[in-house]
Amino acid sequence: MLKRVFLAPDPGRTRLRFAARAVLGIGLAVVVCSLAGHSLVGAVTGGLAALLALFTVTDATVRGQAVTTALLPVVGLPVLAFAATLHDHPVARGLAFLAVVGAGVYARRWGPRGHSLGVFAFMTFFVAQFLHATTDRLPELYAAVLLSVLTASGVRFGLWCYERRLPPAPAPAAPGGTGLARVTTRQALQATAGAAFALVVGAAVSGERWYWAVGATWWIFVNTASRGETVVRGFRRVLGTVIGIGLGLLLVAPLHGAVVPTAALLTVCVFGIFYTAAVSYTWMMLWVTLLAELLYGLLGVFTPDLLALRFTETAVGTLGALLAVLLVLPVTTHATTDAWIRRALRCVHACTAEAAARLAGAPGIDPAPRVAELEHLLARVRLSAAPLVHPLNPMAGRRRRARRVLALLDDCAREIRGLVAVAADPEASHAARLAAACWRVESAVRALTGGDAPDLVARPAHTPVTEPALAHLHGLEHALAELAGPLRTPPGSRLVGA
Repeated sequence: MLKRVFLAPDPGRTRLRFAARAVLGIGLAVVVCSLAGHSLVGAVTGGLAALLALFTVTDATVRGQAVTTALLPVVGLPVLAFAATLHDHPVARGLAFLAVVGAGVYARRWGPRGHSLGVFAFMTFFVAQFLHATTDRLPELYAAVLLSVLTASGVRFGLWCYERRLPPAPAPAAPGGTGLARVTTRQALQATAGAAFALVVGAAVSGERWYWAVGATWWIFVNTASRGETVVRGFRRVLGTVIGIGLGLLLVAPLHGAVVPTAALLTVCVFGIFYTAAVSYTWMMLWVTLLAELLYGLLGVFTPDLLALRFTETAVGTLGALLAVLLVLPVTTHATTDAWIRRALRCVHACTAEAAARLAGAPGIDPAPRVAELEHLLARVRLSAAPLVHPLNPMAGRRRRARRVLALLDDCAREIRGLVAVAADPEASHAARLAAACWRVESAVRALTGGDAPDLVARPAHTPVTEPALAHLHGLEHALAELAGPLRTPPGSRLVGA
């Protein structure tokens, strides 16, 4: 696990810069809140608002990111007022929290911006419970949120703006359908049902920390699109929480809330959350758990009993999420993974077509953004297929076929990267055989995705190839031909029939 996290590829040091900028932005936000005279509660609120502003906004362009960031307080401040007003009315507060859960998940249908605003709305309500926010504190909390989001924006869009244009981030749930056929609608109902279970049982366990269970349910649903993904994510959340609790006993308990060492460890936790989020949910949850423990230490309420309660509430929330995805309008792993594979294959075709156009001398064609988009889509395929390749999956045949599909899709990505690199060379030439190979790739993709093409994907002949672009296209053809087998398994032995 250590090797996977700390030795994982980090092209362009993206994860490192993401984490380092987060430390700078959140640290400055806390300093600004402190200089403005805010209390510890205000500083904590500001730090968490800055964390969310830097973590959740994933629009494809810097301008889009700026617009979404500007909308965060527009969504968050009314939710904060709502939560504070209902603080002393448990029933109404719980119903309002469930409404925020459902609306936050449903907002995913509007893409990355809807997803970001939904997460910020939920976390604003959650933070209000975490800090026991009441109406008399609203002016300070409003100011802390606004100052922190502004400070984080200054770092992200001014002091350290390394994004110019990102590939469009695939939606957390594959789009399609209407009404209950739409994945986001189903997930909104699932999340609300799971959160209702977590709220009731969590309140029975602890009338003061019940919101931990609801938070566990919510975060298990974030970035998942099928019951298989949710089950795996729930397992990883519990595992990360258990490890984080163990570290809390070793590292947080001896500090007794001392400000300087706690601040140092908080910095490490922030870096860890941002650095590991893309590669390991278990590790991210470890850092999140440790960060929560440090904050409780600062607030003077950290105890071993609190850690035991956190584990119990996390288990309750996880159980709520699992029951919801299994019993309430379940979204199968097969349907979700198949949708992502189709999108990835169509992107393969688009990359090929644009690279060929570039080689032919077409002006203004740059296939590089398509390659980045393909990487994002393949990441979604791996996430969706995670339950199938998990060592605990009892269906060995499906596990082998899923691994084969992932390996072949990686082969496609490797050949696409090579083809695009060749196309970027101004000295590269275009040949008639290249156009024919591109046509065969298009035909293969159409066959695999159900278009009007022959039922069988033809295997290219094994002939010597000296042109680099043609060699990559032939490699791509072979990978697509090999994919036809595992992707066309009979319904009784589906590749992704979880």
